[in-house]
Amino acid sequence: MDKRDLSTIFRERLKMLLTRSDLNQSAFATAVGIDRSALSQLLSGASTRLPRAETLLNIAAEFKVSLDWLLGLSQDEGLTGEIRESLEIEEAPDGFDRTLLAKWHAEAAGTKIRYVPAGIPDLLRTEALVDYEAGIANKSRLAQAGETQYRIDYNRRPETDMEVCMPRHTLEIFARGLGVWDRFPEADRRAQLLHMATLLDDLYPTFRLFLYDGRMRYSIPYTIFGPYRAAIYVGDMYLVLNATQPIQTLIQHFDNLIRAADINAHEASGFAHRLAGMSFSTGTA
Repeated sequence: MDKRDLSTIFRERLKMLLTRSDLNQSAFATAVGIDRSALSQLLSGASTRLPRAETLLNIAAEFKVSLDWLLGLSQDEGLTGEIRESLEIEEAPDGFDRTLLAKWHAEAAGTKIRYVPAGIPDLLRTEALVDYEAGIANKSRLAQAGETQYRIDYNRRPETDMEVCMPRHTLEIFARGLGVWDRFPEADRRAQLLHMATLLDDLYPTFRLFLYDGRMRYSIPYTIFGPYRAAIYVGDMYLVLNATQPIQTLIQHFDNLIRAADINAHEASGFAHRLAGMSFSTGTA
């Protein structure tokens, strides 16, 4: 991480601790073993220098935060000596409103969420598709429907900012009724695509769908919850990244997918609508 970025993050978090402490600057400085002028200099941003290691340790110990968080190396405040692992594994049980995913969405409200889905994005699915996919995956239909509704409600909040990027051919394969959708009726596929087109118009611009050429790019499914964490979906469980650098690397990967998109967000609704209007009984696309 660039020294200036490190200094900026430290200063912002120091200000956050000062605000939360309800102490004035003199009392705060005394609590961490420095004088008020030194504290003022740290808060001013006039220099990119960080305080001595002893001062950093005093701040972390006094306000029960981790050094990793204080220096911007982690998004988890934690407790000193109890720093969260940079990689965790979390199960993905049914009941979206009770899962960590719902908690992570709530924590990331007001920041950008970046999402690469495994199939049709959850909030864009019709009830018929929810029933069908729950059946073939042997999962709770009620839980799947709850997840879809939660995501729709989440994306109707004015502070929401969500970008979704997926391969264009996923929708083309769906429209043809191939792969896992080979037994999903054509009428239901058309209804799904029209439903998707309507929602994409309705939710834009807080929800933006980009489609890239899957022959040129590849991505596993994952979600990045603002600057806080990233969850990589590996089937019934998530690999959860908490450290800043891996999250930034995934953000760069996602941004490269966006740059490679050949269907941009303002075009996605029209693309879904055109797919719905094509005849796939003859195999045309």
